[in-house]
Amino acid sequence: MDESLSSELLSRPGAVPDGGDDAQVAAHYGDPTREQRALARGSAVVDLSHRSVVTVSGPDRLSWLTTLSSQQVTGLKPGEPTELLLLDISGRIEHDAAVIDDGETVWLITEKSHGPVLAQWLDAMKFTLRVEITDRTADFAVLGSMAALPEAASGAPVMVWEDPWPRLGPGAASYAAIDEADHPGADWSWQLSLVERSQLGAIIDSLQEAGWILAGTMAAEALRIAAWRPRLAREVDEKAIPHELDLIRTAVHLSKGCYKGQETVARVHNLGHPPRRLVFLHLDGSEHTLPAIGSDVLAATAGASEEQLVGERPVGKVTSVARHHEMGPIALALVKRKVDPELQLVVRDAGTETPSFYAAAQEVIVRPDAGQAVGRPQGDFLRAPRR
Repeated sequence: MDESLSSELLSRPGAVPDGGDDAQVAAHYGDPTREQRALARGSAVVDLSHRSVVTVSGPDRLSWLTTLSSQQVTGLKPGEPTELLLLDISGRIEHDAAVIDDGETVWLITEKSHGPVLAQWLDAMKFTLRVEITDRTADFAVLGSMAALPEAASGAPVMVWEDPWPRLGPGAASYAAIDEADHPGADWSWQLSLVERSQLGAIIDSLQEAGWILAGTMAAEALRIAAWRPRLAREVDEKAIPHELDLIRTAVHLSKGCYKGQETVARVHNLGHPPRRLVFLHLDGSEHTLPAIGSDVLAATAGASEEQLVGERPVGKVTSVARHHEMGPIALALVKRKVDPELQLVVRDAGTETPSFYAAAQEVIVRPDAGQAVGRPQGDFLRAPRR
């Protein structure tokens, strides 16, 4: 994405720029906790105008995307939201996109760094099919919210994508350790609204007149982590497969036709186990800081000293971290599958020169026995309650 597309909302009062994958938008506007509470109750909007928007038009668009991706989008109804993955030949995740069709065009929303590469790859794959791929990031901006934007807002959204997480989609399967009704994402009602970039400022003015406030990416990340919702720019590394992140529930159709990476998806689901699993971490709240993304996760040894922990081999990595307005410091991490779910963990902060450690209590997201669906009795999975 062109650096010239830094959000105009960064000039709003109190705006503090974010960094990394969320550069070009605000991390917060002066009061992250207030913004997070407002976002949770559906009266705040998050500037995500740095996200990439790619469109696919033409009569073959839905059947073509079905042949390329993990998702069955043939027959997708206008306005019906879904999610798709594009995998490499080994089943590793290369792209993850929110998908919605308006009857003539499929809109794909993805991370800012993935948009240009996604558009180029799709264009190279169209061959003689009747599809046209366009990067529309310069024309359209993305706004995030936990409730529908008021109809009175100036410049109605072009399209609105409602996140299907954590509801099981057609042909999907849960890798979680709890039922869907008990899932912490059951109240996750995340929406992405596409608006004309030229109208972004006017739309925000209208929303503020209606009593809404601006919230930064810090607020959105905290609620996402609490809902166990994986994100492409955070949880997906060069080795990640869908099973490790419980993305089989929303982004993979297990009985659709052939696509690149399908063999790995089917083999792990039916006969094996994912090598890693996503976990939710409650971090020690006595510290006034948070560990850096990428920090090592260690299997704690009772009574271990800091000197012993410095040399401890990691069993995983922190992928996302935030301070939640109710739960305090929380994180998502990818750990080795065989790490004992009852084990106390320790996070070794990668963001400090002097070793710093955070005690971490884990909650199972992807259960250790996930996979090996062949021969597994229906409903045979853990139903461990949340702590």
